[in-house]
Amino acid sequence: MSCKSIGKWISLAIILYTLSAITNTTTSVSIAASNLPSAQQDAYQQNLFRTFDQLHTEQVVLVTAAHNNTFKGTLQVYTKQNGQWTLQLSALPVVLGKHGLGKTKEGDGKTPIGTYSLGTAFGTAPKPTGLQLDYEQHTAQDYWVDDVNSSDYNQKVTESGDPNQRWASYEKMNNPLYKYGMVVNYNINPIVKGKGSAIFVHKWRSSTQPTDGCIALSEANLLKVLKAIDPAKSPKIRIGTVNAR
Repeated sequence: MSCKSIGKWISLAIILYTLSAITNTTTSVSIAASNLPSAQQDAYQQNLFRTFDQLHTEQVVLVTAAHNNTFKGTLQVYTKQNGQWTLQLSALPVVLGKHGLGKTKEGDGKTPIGTYSLGTAFGTAPKPTGLQLDYEQHTAQDYWVDDVNSSDYNQKVTESGDPNQRWASYEKMNNPLYKYGMVVNYNINPIVKGKGSAIFVHKWRSSTQPTDGCIALSEANLLKVLKAIDPAKSPKIRIGTVNAR
């Protein structure tokens, strides 16, 4: 075999190894912890659960990415039952903002880091069977306003007239990606103009296409998440990197 051919095989091996490493780094907290010795796994989980206990909730939607500059991550749902945290939904793949995590301003293409309450579920389709959340079915007259100069900024508004006469920028809520979704209460109370708007959990385009800052997953997995949420448990969503849990 020539040196040139050997070089090609070595290059291919490096590429395959790199792709494998990238895939592995996007796994969830529980998968990352599973690589540790059992005693460290227990400590890892206990630290995670102590964090949950400080959030004043009995249900956490945990979204994690390997680092701040990736648009791929995973989503898990944990529920507290009889005083113990249990995994309700195991790691589901999600896509995040095209510029990763760490949203600070409107249009930066990033997903917020932090812990937030969950708002209303919504969609263009009728309310799914088994959903416990309040649900709003949107029409072509529903908009989410991202015009930083408007008093309607970061709010859903129904407008029967021409939206261009009212706002310089907005999102149409009858978007196919919003067949089903849920509001993340980022920059809600209080609303700070320019800090970012319209952060949702919604349907993805594909597993390889990022969002403008939302959290997106397949329709089938999205419905699993929406149906798992119990408003009586004061659910929260926590978003960050694996190392920051």
